[in-house]
Amino acid sequence: MKKLLKYIGQYWYAYLFAIICMVTAIVLDMLYPMITKSIVDDVIIKGKMELLGGLLLMILIIGVGRAVGGYLKEFIFDAVSVKIAAKLRKDLFSHIESLSIDYFDDTNTGELMARVKDDVDAVWNALGYVGMLMIEVIIHVSIVLYCMFALNWKLAFLPLAAMILMGFTAIFMERKLDKIYEAISEENAKLTTIAEENLAGVRTVKAFAREKFEIQKFLSHNQRYYDLNMQQSKMLVRYYPIFQFTGKLLPVVMVIIGGVLVIQGEMSLGSLVAFSEYCRNIVWPMEMLGWLTNDLSSAVASCRKINKIYKQKSSIEEKEHPVILEQVKGEVAFEHVSFARGNQKILNDISFTLSQGKTLGIMGATGAGKTSMVNLLMRFFDAETGSIKLDGVNVKDLSLGQLRSSIGMVMQDVFLFSDTISENIRMGQRNTMENPAMVHAAGLAQARKFIEDMPDTYETIIGERGVGLSGGQKQRISIARAIAKHNPVLILDDSTSALDMETEYEIQKSLDSLDTTKIIIAHRISAVRRADEIIFLENGRIQERGTHEELLKQKGLYYNTYMAQYGAAPAQSAG
Repeated sequence: MKKLLKYIGQYWYAYLFAIICMVTAIVLDMLYPMITKSIVDDVIIKGKMELLGGLLLMILIIGVGRAVGGYLKEFIFDAVSVKIAAKLRKDLFSHIESLSIDYFDDTNTGELMARVKDDVDAVWNALGYVGMLMIEVIIHVSIVLYCMFALNWKLAFLPLAAMILMGFTAIFMERKLDKIYEAISEENAKLTTIAEENLAGVRTVKAFAREKFEIQKFLSHNQRYYDLNMQQSKMLVRYYPIFQFTGKLLPVVMVIIGGVLVIQGEMSLGSLVAFSEYCRNIVWPMEMLGWLTNDLSSAVASCRKINKIYKQKSSIEEKEHPVILEQVKGEVAFEHVSFARGNQKILNDISFTLSQGKTLGIMGATGAGKTSMVNLLMRFFDAETGSIKLDGVNVKDLSLGQLRSSIGMVMQDVFLFSDTISENIRMGQRNTMENPAMVHAAGLAQARKFIEDMPDTYETIIGERGVGLSGGQKQRISIARAIAKHNPVLILDDSTSALDMETEYEIQKSLDSLDTTKIIIAHRISAVRRADEIIFLENGRIQERGTHEELLKQKGLYYNTYMAQYGAAPAQSAG
């Protein structure tokens, strides 16, 4: 809530001006009954016809003034709420982007989508139209009650009592609705998550003929969402008639009691007419209270969800004054590095030094900790013990921006954006990366031929996550993207698994021509055999290390992997 007040505080002057316009419009509106009173008492009863023209002119002036004030207040509230919602959405998205990888491992994408879209929309609604009406109801009721007491203080106590009763009913209803909206917000996030997962994985769903199962899963959450909204509707149906009934009954009671007072000579007929007008003016706020309470409860629940995200802090923190290297050369060193997540030990006492321009191959069974090593180098996570250094400086002391921008990475799970091939290779560097550099990178990645065979070549728009491309094509575009950055360090995490041997060999020759430090993670011997050093991981430890030839001579894990892949001893397959 403090963060929301900070946004509102930035536009306090706009809100103040809007409220002044609102008060002006309400005050002008309150003059109508007094003019009506004068028309009844002075013109009709006393016959002062000379006053009629002036009174009618006042009605016209008041109408124009009220219209201008009403327009300005609505426009300002709408404009300011749009700006605040845009800033809130931008800041919330930026905060989410700043969180570390472990947060995303534990949080559903659908939930975050619901917070950024639906919950910000609910807050936007509260700061705009709903907030404006809530303030207007308070000011309107206060001025109407003042005018009523000025006309006849005895008669004014009844509408005052009615408003107090409606206020307590609204508060009681808001507390009931608050819990329901919390549940609705949670279920909305779950529903969004299921929809997002199924749409993203529609090919997997169809491949396993799981449409019925997934539809049933969606329907179960959809039913829960429906039930919660029905609870909300039942709550409104239970209490909303109270507001409506009181609003309809009050003017009738006022006219009856006021009529008695007119007969007894305690108030004039014009005063009764004016009082009846004020009474009708107090009816609409009563009827609005139920609806406003409903929307306000929704906004409060959404605000809590947003604040919950803001309370999350990144587990990876950058130093206040990080080291900035003049030029990153690309020397990487692991010194007795150990890493665990939860109770699971992933890496144990890993040490190696990779000189500038050299290539390190990393092999091991699935789950051995290969990808975790590069995640630590990129500071997606921090090591439990030991240190990781880039050019002799601990990565924890470096700027995250410089560290990550110095490393080009081809991830195991290739992700391409729903955009042009050109934009996917440039990766947001449209203004700094020249076309020749992009085309050259595509050539080195053996992607140029199939790209240029497409109707729109590099401007071909690919589907979400690279839909429409083969696995090998996606990998080659991903490799081109990493090469195009010209980073001092290049990481390839099982990046050629979908390629044929010939294409893989051509890419390896291209990589050898690059003057950059390379870390190649692979399951294929062919991907790492040219490396300056190969380390073989087992259960998070380095079990073997050396060149391709040295490891084959050891006849250990690396040798067994070679035999499994080639089916023959090295001497037999030489050449």
